[in-house]
Amino acid sequence: MKCHFRHPMLIALLCCSSVFAADKIKIGFISSLSGSGGALGVDIRDGFQLALTNGNNKLGGLPVELSVLDDQMNPDIGRQASERLIKRDHVDVMTGMVFSNVLLPLLPAILESDTVYISTNTGPADYAGEKCNKNFFVISWQNEDLPGAMGKYVTQQNEQNVFLIGANYPGGRESIAGFKRHYKGKIADEVYVKLGQLDFSAELAQARVSKADSVFFFLPGAMGSAFLKQMDSGGLNKTMRIYAPGFSGDQDSIKAVGEPMLGMYNASQWASDLDNAENAKFVRAFEKQYGRIPTMYAAQGYDAALLLDGAVRDVKGHIEDKTAFRKALRAANFKSVRGDFKFNRNHYPIHNIHMRVVERDKQGRISNRTVGMIAKDYSDPYAVNCKMD
Repeated sequence: MKCHFRHPMLIALLCCSSVFAADKIKIGFISSLSGSGGALGVDIRDGFQLALTNGNNKLGGLPVELSVLDDQMNPDIGRQASERLIKRDHVDVMTGMVFSNVLLPLLPAILESDTVYISTNTGPADYAGEKCNKNFFVISWQNEDLPGAMGKYVTQQNEQNVFLIGANYPGGRESIAGFKRHYKGKIADEVYVKLGQLDFSAELAQARVSKADSVFFFLPGAMGSAFLKQMDSGGLNKTMRIYAPGFSGDQDSIKAVGEPMLGMYNASQWASDLDNAENAKFVRAFEKQYGRIPTMYAAQGYDAALLLDGAVRDVKGHIEDKTAFRKALRAANFKSVRGDFKFNRNHYPIHNIHMRVVERDKQGRISNRTVGMIAKDYSDPYAVNCKMD
């Protein structure tokens, strides 16, 4: 760049302004904070906010300007919120969305605006392979990760005939696909229901007729709670063993369902009892701040903030240098509450996946206990098709 100003102060200000770091980082947080999946968005928000609170509302030394908006599980409302954050507020980073059917219609415009998006929950297959994008990072999991681990585990348990049921949206279909990728037994039946459905009488009748010895399900939020309650009231949980990914066996479901979930196995990249210092700190702080046991959703929100904290620090606050900022995010220089973590070439996690079982803890509370590791350094099957270096 050539400058033609004679005054040295103008030259310093106009030509060399890049030496000054940003004075704040603006984050747009859109999530499902109401509706049947609202508990999930609230937990992600609370985990993210807890990390900000612990850091005196700073990330990497920069003050945070956080805008929180509710997409109400509706992509049209989400699109309005996204456009406001990008065009009016000029946010540096966006994050928070829960459901893939909300995120996917919005993501092209977000990425085309050269805005970094950090997914705190859904990890769609669409952007894990050939469409991987320099501005898209997934801190949680690829949608098949946890169901795939469950497929492996259910096979190890010698389950011969499994009934599958999932919500009919991208995340639900990919979850069932992940289970099927690793399960080696027979599938008694495969059923998909409308996202948000709460009455499963017809599907449970199908399950009974199928003669399955077990059921694997992915029904997010209140859907899963309703399904488990109806399994219990109909007595099917006495004749069919129940398996789920962690997002259908977490604390939000346990709170709603209670004792009928005792003994249920579920896979997750995180658990409240994972033995590492960062996790212990997170669990203590979350219970103190909010008066409840954190979920994996809260852990994912917390990790997203820690990821940003490390990246902003690594670029010394120069988030306007987007190439350097993306490189710092890719490096993932932070201590995850799940333990070992790194990004694959597609910006999706390489991480360990653990088996959990719902039991009563020493305080008599119903919660998950880690049984063991089911997959070490797990990476999704789509990353090989990503051409990013």
